[in-house]
Amino acid sequence: MEYSHRSRLLLVCSVLVLCLVTQGARCDELTSDFYDWSCPGVYDVVQQQVFAAMREEPRMGASLLRLHFHDCFVNGCDGSILLDGADGEKFALPNQNSVRGYEVIDAIKADLENMCPGVVSCADIVALAAGYGVLFSGGPYYDVLLGRRDGLKANQSGADNGLPSPFEPISSIVQKFTDVGLDTKDVVVLSGAHTIGRARCVLFSDRLTSTKSSADPTLDATMAANLQKLCTGGDGNQTAALDVSSADVFDKQYYHNLLSKKGLLTSDQGLFSADEDVVASTTKALVQTYSDDGEQFFSDFGASMVKMGSIPLPAGSAGEIRCNCRVPNKK
Repeated sequence: MEYSHRSRLLLVCSVLVLCLVTQGARCDELTSDFYDWSCPGVYDVVQQQVFAAMREEPRMGASLLRLHFHDCFVNGCDGSILLDGADGEKFALPNQNSVRGYEVIDAIKADLENMCPGVVSCADIVALAAGYGVLFSGGPYYDVLLGRRDGLKANQSGADNGLPSPFEPISSIVQKFTDVGLDTKDVVVLSGAHTIGRARCVLFSDRLTSTKSSADPTLDATMAANLQKLCTGGDGNQTAALDVSSADVFDKQYYHNLLSKKGLLTSDQGLFSADEDVVASTTKALVQTYSDDGEQFFSDFGASMVKMGSIPLPAGSAGEIRCNCRVPNKK
């Protein structure tokens, strides 16, 4: 059955009224069935667009996952990373020439605006796209909680300073996770997202040469030599698989790689090879657990993704449902 624009608006209003009068209900809480009445086709649209994008380029699943991660770590999961403008988050140092998938989100949004205008937030689209990117890469299914609103402005300085860096020691990365309500276990679990995707030479070339030795001693010598050949003479934008064994398959192989000194980034290998302290001993034990038990990794990954997707927005953030994910609505 097709509904007119007026009918759809009345339906949305009815849902909101029901939420207000139902005892104990809170409309600001994220739920897995948020669009079941207001836009039930949202799942089909996102699935189709993500599947099409990944059929053309399997790496896109990893890119959409990273897009969600980089959105949530700055002001919560509010779609602010999608905003254009010279002061936008997408132009922050950790995101330039790095974060991808904006066109996929645009395509999904266009379809949804035709189907149920003004209903589905860009932030929710990013979260759903990441979930399907994981699933279509062979990873776990998890219920993506929905009901987010889109932020009104970007926070470039927050992206520059708040996003974890591959060059940081594990203790610093754990602190940045703690700052947004995540813990050491979440660090190890969500780092497992590097079982898919690629990274540029500029992000790991410091491990290939050293004043003390020819390569980082925590990096497998053969892998270091191969990476040196890849990166030498380039502009730093050549890419290598984050998971040298199965770059496009979401599995536990990432953790096996760390046991063999085959983690590509310093922040990856540091989970297993960092100097012993309380944090390092915890991350090392978790790496060992997930290298042995892929089912546990899948289960914990889904839980950590839901937890990350629920990072709260700053106090007083009202937000909106953007009509175009790249710009705030005109007032």
